[in-house]
Amino acid sequence: MGFGFALFAGIAPEVIRDSAREAESLGYDSFWVNHPGPVDGLASLAHAARETRRLALGVGVIPLHTRGPEAILEGVKAQALPLDRLLLGVGSPNPRSLERVRNGVAALRAGMKTRIVVAALGPKMCHLAGEVADGVLFNWLTPAYAKTAAEWVRAGAAAAKRPAPRTYAYVRLAVGDASMGRLQDESDRYAAIPAYAAHFERMNTKPIDTAIAAKNADGVKTAVAAWQGAVDEVVFRAITAKDTAEETLALVRAAAPRR
Repeated sequence: MGFGFALFAGIAPEVIRDSAREAESLGYDSFWVNHPGPVDGLASLAHAARETRRLALGVGVIPLHTRGPEAILEGVKAQALPLDRLLLGVGSPNPRSLERVRNGVAALRAGMKTRIVVAALGPKMCHLAGEVADGVLFNWLTPAYAKTAAEWVRAGAAAAKRPAPRTYAYVRLAVGDASMGRLQDESDRYAAIPAYAAHFERMNTKPIDTAIAAKNADGVKTAVAAWQGAVDEVVFRAITAKDTAEETLALVRAAAPRR
């Protein structure tokens, strides 16, 4: 199983740079940022790109209903992101999410040679991602449900007679009491989003119960063991009390791969 590390794209650029360097030195496979509305995830990811040479670089994910394929392609080129390392994540809410993702992936493939990752929650989007994507990004789910979702992805790939995409799971990670309040706030925010509310109902699970909330680094190792065999790569989404470099680097080290 691979390991990635992810940050909020609006965090200070020096934190992104420091964390990406540390993640590469500790043997992580990938480094990710999100794309939260007015903050350009591609621009934030460029900070990590300039500090690393090996890490895969993911943006998870750009919503196709607010930024179309042409604008995404222009953004990748403007930031000079390395296409051989890029994991270009896209997704779409309803209505017409399946159509928008299918068409968006086709347009991106026609315009640029890089790996395209599709965000998927339900069975239909997982199946479509298996048909068209190079990777699939799961979010807010349990290891057991990730195995089910991965089966939907593989079924889509088999129907399209193509290799199954690599599966990634965003897993919120908080260590120590100081960060638990922010983890709860993050959980509550997603629980109020209709598509995610339906997702949590399907799993019969509260959002916070999909996260890793550990007292210390040893607790992280124990929790990560539950993900073995569920996905190809776990991506730890950092949740800290104040988004400082010190806190974030401590999380990078706590969750570092043990190979």
